[in-house]
Amino acid sequence: MIKFRLACDRGHEFESWFADGASFETQAKRGLAVCAHCDSRRIAKAPMAPAVLGGRRDDDADAARPVALLDEGSRDLRAAVRELRRRIEAGTEDVGERFVDVARAIHDGDEPERAIRGKASLAAARKLREDGVDVFALPALPDEAH
Repeated sequence: MIKFRLACDRGHEFESWFADGASFETQAKRGLAVCAHCDSRRIAKAPMAPAVLGGRRDDDADAARPVALLDEGSRDLRAAVRELRRRIEAGTEDVGERFVDVARAIHDGDEPERAIRGKASLAAARKLREDGVDVFALPALPDEAH
């Protein structure tokens, strides 16, 4: 695992973990790397100072120290995403793989209007939006992104 300091095209900076450098590049090219502050998908690595250890150290003492992987803002953001997902899931019907068909049927008046959620490819979701169907992607839970 490697942690990168990232920045979006709007100037927000944040940190995120990746399996390796190639994983970041792949995710960024596919639009899967998203700004933690504004959801921009134009993400690049930001300058980052390397951690330098000096002097002698006791490996056992280092192992016993608590380590924070997330800063307070990141923890709060993750908690907010979890709560948002919980509320959306509680107030919607999961139609799974039938999402595109059911969403279009509701939009066309062929099914009763209701809040639904499910799975759709990016291309299918874009087509729905182009056709005037109001859809959006649910934010991934932090545990789903890794």
